[in-house]
Amino acid sequence: MNPSALDTSCLDRAVAELRGSAASWSAVPLTERIALLERLLRRVDSGAAELAAAGARAKGYAPDSPWAAEDWIGGPWALAQNAAAYLHVLRRVAAGREPLEAKTVRETAGRTRVDVFPATGWDRLLLNGFSAQVWMRPGVTADETRDRAAGPYRGRPEPSAVALVLGAGNVASITALDILHKLYAEGQVVVAKMNPVNAYLRPHFEHVFAEFVTRGWVCFVDGGAAEGGYLAHHEDVDAIHVTGSDRTHDAIVWGTDEDAGRRRLEDRPLIGKPFSSELGGISPCVVAPGPWSDADFRFQAEHIVTSKMNNSGHNCIAGQILVVPRDWDGTEKLLNEIRRVLRALPSRADYYPGARERLDAVLAAHPRAERYGDGCRFLVPDVTDPDDVLVTDEVFASALGVVRLPGATTATFLRNAVDFANDRLPGTLGATLIVHPRTARQDRAAVDAAVADLRYGTLGVNCWSAVGFLLGFTPWGAFPGHTRQDIGSGVGFVHNAFMLRGEDIEKTVLRAPFTPAPRGLVTGDPSLSPRPPYFVTNRTALTTVERLTRFTTAPSPLRLPALFASALRG
Repeated sequence: MNPSALDTSCLDRAVAELRGSAASWSAVPLTERIALLERLLRRVDSGAAELAAAGARAKGYAPDSPWAAEDWIGGPWALAQNAAAYLHVLRRVAAGREPLEAKTVRETAGRTRVDVFPATGWDRLLLNGFSAQVWMRPGVTADETRDRAAGPYRGRPEPSAVALVLGAGNVASITALDILHKLYAEGQVVVAKMNPVNAYLRPHFEHVFAEFVTRGWVCFVDGGAAEGGYLAHHEDVDAIHVTGSDRTHDAIVWGTDEDAGRRRLEDRPLIGKPFSSELGGISPCVVAPGPWSDADFRFQAEHIVTSKMNNSGHNCIAGQILVVPRDWDGTEKLLNEIRRVLRALPSRADYYPGARERLDAVLAAHPRAERYGDGCRFLVPDVTDPDDVLVTDEVFASALGVVRLPGATTATFLRNAVDFANDRLPGTLGATLIVHPRTARQDRAAVDAAVADLRYGTLGVNCWSAVGFLLGFTPWGAFPGHTRQDIGSGVGFVHNAFMLRGEDIEKTVLRAPFTPAPRGLVTGDPSLSPRPPYFVTNRTALTTVERLTRFTTAPSPLRLPALFASALRG
C-alpha cells in the first residue's frame, strides 16, 4: 500500500463524516430503528427489478433469462428476507418479549441448540419442511443463550464505532447484508468499499440505504486493493469485515512486502483492530447410499448441479467436491443424471475475473475432463490424487470434481467422508449431506454422528448449505477455530438476526425435504415444498422469486395464490 499514490481526500472525508455521526446512530431508539427498516424494505421493493437486471446484464444475459432468477434470489430477495428477519426480532423486543421463544432453546446431551427457522408463520408456509438449528459451543447453557440474545437491545448496547465493510464482487446482496449486520447487530456506522467487479451496484445500494446515507450512518466508496488497504489502516476506522479470499485478509493483516511472512510467523500483525471475515474454501457435498428411486436420482442431480453451477460457480459456498460411495450401485446412476442436467442447461459464460485461468488449471490436471454446455462446465468423475487442484484450491468457477470413498456400510462410508472433508479439504464455511429418509432412520446413529462431526459453519442436510446465507435468522460464517495466522474460511458470524453472541456459536444445521411434494409422502418426509425456486432447473424460478420478493417486502394473503401457482409450476 502506498497512500501517497492515492487521492485519499474523499476517503478521509467519508470516514470523518461517519465518525461525526456514529454517536447519533447509537442514540436512535428501537422504535425508530424498526421504522427505518420498514422504510428500507419499501425501497428494496421499489428498486428490486432494477437491482436484479443490473446483475443479469453484468453477467452477460438478459433480465428475462432463466438464469436471472439467481439475481433476484441473491439480490433483492436475500436483502428483503434478512431485513424482515431483523424486523421480526426487533418487534418482539419492542413488544417487551424475549427475542427467542423459550421452547426454541434447549439442552440435549450437554449441548444447547436453538431452533431459529422457521421463525414465523409465513416461514412455515413458504418454506414448508425447511428448518434450521444453531448449535452453540460446548459449555454454553440454554439460560446463557437466551439471556445474551439481542444483547444490544436489552441493556448491553455496543459503543459507537466506525466499521469498514470490504464488499464482495460475486453475489449482489453480500455487501448490503454485511452493512445491515454492522448497523443492527453491532451498532456501528459503515463505510462500504464496493468491489470493482460489481461496483455498478453502488447506486442501487445508495437507493436502498438512502436514509442511512443522508444521515451519515452509511457511506459507499469505490476503489481497489489500495483504497481498501488505506481504509483498513485508517486511524478512525475501528473494525473491519471482509468477504473475499484469504489472500485479501493476509495482505491487510501481514502486508505484502518481503517481511510479511516473518510478521505472520511471529504474530506481529500490521493491524490489531477487530476483524471478522468470510473467506470461502472448498465445500463438499456428501451423498450417503440408500434406496433411491429414479425420481430421487433425477431430483438430487438437479440439487447437486445447482450447488455448483449457480452463479457460474462463482460462490464461496459452491459444491466443488462431490463425495460418493465407491461401491454403491447408485453412484453411476447419480453421475449419469448429473451429466443429463449439465447437458440440458442453457448456455452462459463464467464472468468472474480469473475464472478462465482457474479452469485452465483444472483442464491441465484433467485433460480428459468431461465438458458440457458451452464448454466451460467441467465434470471430473474420479478425482484420486490427494494433491489434485480440485482438492487443494477453490476453483470459483464451473468445475465439479467427484471423490469416491470406500465403505461397506453407511456408517463406514460416512466416517470416511467426514474424515476426508474435515482433514483434506481446505475451508470450513459450508458442507452438504444428502441422505434418504429411510437411511436416516435405519442408520440414525451414523447419520447423527456425521452431522455432529462435520466441522463447518453451516451444514445442510438435504439442503445446499448456501440457503443458510439467505435466511437471515441463520448465523453465517466459518466453523470456529481459525486464527489470524491461519485464517482459513475466516472468523466471526454475520446474518444473525437473533443476535446470538458470536463467541457462543459453533454452527448451523439446515434441514430440507429429500424429495419435493407430493413425493415426500412416499419417501417418508412429507412437506408442502415443490422443487425449490433456487434450483437451476426450475422452469418458473424467475417469476416465483420475483413474487416471493414482493411478498417478503409486504406480506399479504392476497399475494399467495399467484406465488403458489408459479411455485407449483416450477
